[in-house]
Amino acid sequence: MSETSETSTATAAPQQAPAPRATTGATIELENLTKRYPGSGEPAVDSVNMEIKAGEIVIFVGPSGCGKSTTLKMINRLIEPTSGRIRINGEDVTDIDPVRLRRKVGYAIQSSGLFPHMTVAQNIALVPKMTGWGKQKIKSRVEEMLDLVGLDPGEFHGRYPRQLSGGQQQRVGVARALAADPPVLLMDEPFGAVDPITRDHLQDELIRLQHELHKTIVFVTHDFDEAIKLGDVLRERSHIAQFDTPEAILTNPADDFVSGFVGAGAALKRLNLTRVRDVEMADVPTVTVDDPLQTIFEKLRASGTNELLLLDKRRRPYKWLRRGDLMRAKGSLARAGTLVHDTVTRDATLRDALEAVLTDNAGRVAVTGRRGEYTGVVDMETLMNSVHEMLEADRLDAMEHQHELEEQRAQLTHQEQEGHGGEAKA
Repeated sequence: MSETSETSTATAAPQQAPAPRATTGATIELENLTKRYPGSGEPAVDSVNMEIKAGEIVIFVGPSGCGKSTTLKMINRLIEPTSGRIRINGEDVTDIDPVRLRRKVGYAIQSSGLFPHMTVAQNIALVPKMTGWGKQKIKSRVEEMLDLVGLDPGEFHGRYPRQLSGGQQQRVGVARALAADPPVLLMDEPFGAVDPITRDHLQDELIRLQHELHKTIVFVTHDFDEAIKLGDVLRERSHIAQFDTPEAILTNPADDFVSGFVGAGAALKRLNLTRVRDVEMADVPTVTVDDPLQTIFEKLRASGTNELLLLDKRRRPYKWLRRGDLMRAKGSLARAGTLVHDTVTRDATLRDALEAVLTDNAGRVAVTGRRGEYTGVVDMETLMNSVHEMLEADRLDAMEHQHELEEQRAQLTHQEQEGHGGEAKA
């Protein structure tokens, strides 16, 4: 896709993990989709052909001004195509009422797009209300959506957007986009305006949501790392530069343009391809803030380790407690131990985990579930073993590829020799 004459890149990515629920997404077909603006010599989008399967998450990635957002907005006809066809679940939507279409397609943007004069609940309820849902059904759906994106309904229901952080606003924006249960969700750089830590958390949340909902998601970003983390395939402009797995793109880019867009550190970027849930986690002894100090001492003694993880009342990681901390506690844990400053979720990437481990003095990070509850620990040894396995797999793949090339050369040589023999006889 291109809004200028320069080459650009985009990615598409089917999720690989097994689906715990049935797919609720819809197929999207773009056929010769083109957008020309009056007075412009080059088309903004030139004859795009693409099929997105139901339940896939597809990422368009490329530099600013390359036509990613234009293509996205033509899917729900916020921008009308000059020519071409758009089909959702086989239905040609280029001739139906665009307002009706948009009620069937979720849309989340960078600034969240929340209406400032409406509460969180009113924002989320907007599309269900316009489509004629009953009051009780809408009320239940609002609570369900807030819970789904990790916001306490009782706490956030009546708040206004100005009372939310940037990350919370984006969560509400996603909840609103999903409220009417659309089969398709369009996301236009939805995490681009938040800080890097919040952005990582929102990316992890999207991965978790996709595992639960299996919508068809089309996601626009200019950040290749974000595309690799969320997606699986690389595409270009209105033509295909490279359509392959992330592993192949990172280890064997098709040309100089793709190589330049991938950038340096391709080996490190590969850590974005594996999730924390895919590696073996360690389990450290845990105690809770409600446990008596004597019980904690006994647990530490019985474990044979020098460290415990203290959990709060909701079983979230709170403090690391070492033997010396307990000796100095003098009957109270209030000042004992080291606060847990960073955690990663099961949907975080190994690169996220590595960054957290490197900032921890003991070289480990606690892993949490959907509601922040403790599920295990990832340490440096686990991460290094994973990196070693990746490198070994690369080495074996390279050897196999080399063997295939040698066989092809030998076969060609044999065919040439047979051909020369036939000519000599003639």
